[in-house]
Amino acid sequence: MKRKDTLIVALVPLALLLIPLTGQLTVDGWNWKWNDFLMAWVVFTITTAFLRFLVTRPVANFSYKAGAGLAVITGFLITWITMAVQIIGDENPGNGLYLLTILGGFIGVGISRFQPAGLAWVAFSMAASLLLIPVVAILAWPTDFNPGYPRAQMLSAGFAAMFIASGLLFRHAAGQNRRSGETKAA
Repeated sequence: MKRKDTLIVALVPLALLLIPLTGQLTVDGWNWKWNDFLMAWVVFTITTAFLRFLVTRPVANFSYKAGAGLAVITGFLITWITMAVQIIGDENPGNGLYLLTILGGFIGVGISRFQPAGLAWVAFSMAASLLLIPVVAILAWPTDFNPGYPRAQMLSAGFAAMFIASGLLFRHAAGQNRRSGETKAA
């Protein structure tokens, strides 16, 4: 990683932490502890690093960059919402399934070695997982399902749609890479 990349990955999360710090100092009822700031910093840093690495790659085409950006932003939103307000009830263990889906996505990205065809499969798999989480949660832990099944399923479907769009962009990028490889070989 270049020095410029390191500075961006280090400073952008710190700048973003000014938002909750301002809220902590000015808004009544905003009661973050030091560990909340630490978790926010970790999430901001990972998101910034992935955006910097994937979206600004000089060798990637626009479809790849757009798919990567959409996937990273979707993963950030799922993580942030799950950690901050929880999607399924206040104490429902089903919320952990969202974080497991994100962890599975990280593992899939590593296995695919950042290749667009593999990333498309990862995005489609994450979308399928997201659609199943509310079903599993209501069957396994029906007592604490605070927003109701339809709302939780709608939110999961929205996130799944974002991953499907990301997968389609990665699939398009893989097709462009194959065509450009055929053109160079000919």
